[in-house]
Amino acid sequence: MTSQLDGSPDLSGRTALVTGAAGGIGLACARRLASAGADVVVTDIRAAAAEEAAKSIDGEGGGRARAVVADLADLDAAEALARECAPDILVNNAGMQHVAPLETFPPEVFSRMLRVMLEAPFRLVRAGLPAMYERGWGRIVNISSVHGLRASPYKSAYVAAKHALEGFSKVVALEGAEHGVTSNCVCPAYVRTPLVEGQIEDQARVHGLPPDRVTSEVLLARAAVKRLIEPEEVAELVAYLCGPAAAMVTGASVSMDGGWTAH
Repeated sequence: MTSQLDGSPDLSGRTALVTGAAGGIGLACARRLASAGADVVVTDIRAAAAEEAAKSIDGEGGGRARAVVADLADLDAAEALARECAPDILVNNAGMQHVAPLETFPPEVFSRMLRVMLEAPFRLVRAGLPAMYERGWGRIVNISSVHGLRASPYKSAYVAAKHALEGFSKVVALEGAEHGVTSNCVCPAYVRTPLVEGQIEDQARVHGLPPDRVTSEVLLARAAVKRLIEPEEVAELVAYLCGPAAAMVTGASVSMDGGWTAH
């Protein structure tokens, strides 16, 4: 494990657990960490997609990859997963979206979203910290969102979960500091992923716009840079936060939003 502060991070000998890693941001993060030498546990609810992702990553940059199928809404299973993997690096990425006005938002969907995006990260961190503390080193990166810092209509569960994740991450940073463990949030705006693509029809319905106008008039309305973020751009920031150069970056919420929060 290099201690140099220049160049790409060397994560050889480290194990990274990435949730929601069969596609989108999670897959890009898993691939980037493997390219830096980490052995990656590709975790997703979709078995076939997880296996395919792990096979495509395995051996990149010296890092190995294996797939583990898990429904993070099963909180006991999530905790058992982290205890079994004992990761050096935990990337909490798994998430979902539902767009609806508050008065019609399904309570069961609200509850499931908070389980997957808030309670599961808590259980994963809770089970993963003892091994990190014992080693005196750990990296926790929570894939938050610009919606962890700002609100938008019709996204009550998502905004609530991401805001809470921001606070949780800061507590982990304070408790983990003396043990060599950092905890940070990455806060992207809209990333070119299936999750975002799936929102376009929902946003078109809610806002009464044709789908081809949703990206420019809704998704990118508040961003200064008028394009979607690529998953690989998020993964590069995650890799930096996991490397030696970011040892003093903890308790942070790093915006990658094209200037959205500059307003």
